[in-house]
Amino acid sequence: MRIVEVSEGLRIGPGQSLVFIGGPCVIESEAFTLEMAQQIRKITDELGMKYVFKSSFDKANRSSGASFRGPGLDAGLRILDRVRHEVGIPVLTDIHEPSQAAPAAEVVDVLQIPAYLCRQTDLLVAAAKTGRTVNVKKGQFLAPHDMRHIVAKLEEAGTTKILLTERGSTFGYSNLVVDFRSLPIMRSLGYPVVFDGSHSVQLPGALDDRSGGDRKYVPYLARAAAAVGIDALFMEIHDSPDNALSDSASSVALGDLPRLLRDVLAVRAATPA
Repeated sequence: MRIVEVSEGLRIGPGQSLVFIGGPCVIESEAFTLEMAQQIRKITDELGMKYVFKSSFDKANRSSGASFRGPGLDAGLRILDRVRHEVGIPVLTDIHEPSQAAPAAEVVDVLQIPAYLCRQTDLLVAAAKTGRTVNVKKGQFLAPHDMRHIVAKLEEAGTTKILLTERGSTFGYSNLVVDFRSLPIMRSLGYPVVFDGSHSVQLPGALDDRSGGDRKYVPYLARAAAAVGIDALFMEIHDSPDNALSDSASSVALGDLPRLLRDVLAVRAATPA
């Protein structure tokens, strides 16, 4: 399996320490985003973990057209640029259209392809051609072994800086379930695997005009994923999850993060590589 170098000093893959990827689902304001990045970095520094900040400049796949989407490309990238330079950490953000790939790549270290868009060839190719690391979330509708086709598209477009993320699979209406076999299956494709604890407990469309979720199950799934084997852990973090402007029901409280990460690290340390 390849080791992916996200930025100077941060490598994800075999033989590397577990990397944490997290932050508010969407950029709510400049001050809030910077404060969250600083607070999460403080926690990961104390635990000796490498950290990649995550937040989205636009949530284009909200359940309702009336839902908050974020500040948009220009304002959002300006805020993420401040996080990257002032807090001194790598940054990840979603892109939804091929035209967003190049400008986002000028600012962030990782371009993330949302699960709903994981098979969109033009989006994958545009992301690959930037030279940045590309993190693809496995679609809720997709078998893990079918991620090989997505890997092939990215490789054919010229990149091997690829991360693959498990975030649950559709289970009836308004529910997801995690098949932990997907982690070794996707790892067998030759690239590091990320587990998304927040979206794995999401209940899509369960609250009529927005998705529900049950954040109390995130620690259980995160520990289980660490035992199976992952290279990075992804979670959405908010200092007041019930008031988050996106994915409030599946976001983890900032105050709960230290213990959760300590437990995950302990499980990983006790598990054969």
